Amino acid sequence: MSADWIEATRTSYDTVAESYAELLRDGLTGLPYLRSALALFAELVRADGGGPVADVGCGPGHVTAHLRGLGVDAMGVDLSPAMIDIARAEHPGARFEVGSMTDLDLPDASLAGLLAWWSLIHIPDGAVPGVFAHFRRVLRPGGRLLLGFHVGDESRHKTQGYGGYPMDVHVHLRTPGRVADWLRKAGFTIEAEVLLDPDQRVPGGMLFAHRPHQTEES
Repeated sequence: MSADWIEATRTSYDTVAESYAELLRDGLTGLPYLRSALALFAELVRADGGGPVADVGCGPGHVTAHLRGLGVDAMGVDLSPAMIDIARAEHPGARFEVGSMTDLDLPDASLAGLLAWWSLIHIPDGAVPGVFAHFRRVLRPGGRLLLGFHVGDESRHKTQGYGGYPMDVHVHLRTPGRVADWLRKAGFTIEAEVLLDPDQRVPGGMLFAHRPHQTEES
């Protein structure tokens, strides 16, 4: 598969990084359901004994920092070097690295949890199974996964955003059932499925899952 979309996504978010960070700096304010989901994710990770958590597609790092405030040892990974520069400057106590979820540079079974918070939306359908295989690989048995995504059944080309700057990305909307099927095929166990704002034009979806222990797989 051509990786042109990866370069286009990186360039797009480098271009809008400053305006995007400004827009999302208080992005969890007034969103109690999202904060509750993150709090539950953090609680589950802590209940399992804690450990490293990766916020994959972390952008300017505001959610990574929020998780750290909930007592989670969270670090951020993002495709955009400009986003990572902002995250490091605004959250100096956290670790942030440039990287891609299509080739996640983390050791096998090294994470207690992984968050992909509306960061799967630019991944083409054909690349999703490989991404989820990476997620499973880096999570330890029992490791927790939380996904957030736009809900729908279409893809659209976004050419402008976040302050009117040019972008060249495709935004993929998916149903929770479709995402859950991909997760099951990648070897995950689904724990909960949440639909947000079902009466809005583009609802939000969240899926809680985990990498099974060997006893669950036998």
